[in-house]
Amino acid sequence: MKKNSKYHVGDWVEIRSKEEILRTLDSNGCLDGMPFMPEMLQYCGQRFQVHKRAHKTCDYSTTFPNYTRRLKDAVHLQTRCGGEAHDGCQSGCLFYWKHAWLKPVNGAGSPLVEINPANTGLDPKQPVCTEARLSEYTRVPGSDPASPTYICQTTEIPRATTPLAWWDLRQYIEDYLSGNVPFRRLVNGAVYFFYYRLSAARRANSLGIGPVLRWLYNTFSPLWGGTLFPRLPGTIPVGLPTPNTKLDLKPGELVRVKSHREILETINTQNQNRGMVWDAELVPYCGKTYRVLRRVDRLIDEKTSKMLVMKSPCIALDNVVCQARYSKCRMLCPKEMYPFWREVWLERVEPESKGAPEPSETKVGAI
Repeated sequence: MKKNSKYHVGDWVEIRSKEEILRTLDSNGCLDGMPFMPEMLQYCGQRFQVHKRAHKTCDYSTTFPNYTRRLKDAVHLQTRCGGEAHDGCQSGCLFYWKHAWLKPVNGAGSPLVEINPANTGLDPKQPVCTEARLSEYTRVPGSDPASPTYICQTTEIPRATTPLAWWDLRQYIEDYLSGNVPFRRLVNGAVYFFYYRLSAARRANSLGIGPVLRWLYNTFSPLWGGTLFPRLPGTIPVGLPTPNTKLDLKPGELVRVKSHREILETINTQNQNRGMVWDAELVPYCGKTYRVLRRVDRLIDEKTSKMLVMKSPCIALDNVVCQARYSKCRMLCPKEMYPFWREVWLERVEPESKGAPEPSETKVGAI
């Protein structure tokens, strides 16, 4: 690996020791605005392959058109937050690892040429931050102890990043060159984007072209392993109740995601079921089988930095993540957050049933 080069998907890295990382942090436990969280300490000294280059990320706390933000000198490894220092938040976000917290190694663990750490301007021998300070900085100082305002990598995205316009083509080139996205998905994403924009255009709909384009998509896309049009509206009028099913699913159980058409019958015309949005990014998983990862009833809201406690738990499925295939203004974001599922969108696959299917691969239809 050349000096000052960027990490590529599949590169091996070793996470630096706690002492080395603390020397890169300011008094708030941050580097370039990005917190190093207490939950990350357990990985110090371990080796991982780069999962994705985190050159961009999505951010729900900002408004159009800045859903996508540019992030410098960071990667995602296959390490997720367990929420231990954040009152049990169950979002399970991928950590952002700054280059200064890593050192490149080969598969056998031998060091490679160093990627220059960020110049923090701090004394390289004397840490400004301490492990205790990392724990303190998980909450905004002076916030209500009964309802704290939290600090984590996700809540600090606006301060650790800069705006990235969706039309900046350089990001998509980097998606491909970094190994984040195969060329076919890049092409398919471009085809879908222009197809969707055309089908949603006001003039196209006034001329009756929009419905025809959506019909063509629904007719032909499944023929080559694709999905129905991802942004079809639900069938229940807004204001009427949406159905609820209690399966009492447990981690490790096998479930099948219902078909897209079945799920449309459980959501209203604003694509919500009891306040939870059915997102287009869930569509590629329809009809496939997965294991339950966990029940989710509490998570930190990106917009308010407050803990949300759900009235009825939702479900996270193992290895089912947002792939940002259809997301307006944040296409191909590598964040891979867990989408959440209402139990009414799932059906249990009994393990004793003869020929019960194995969990599906996460690779899904092309478009």
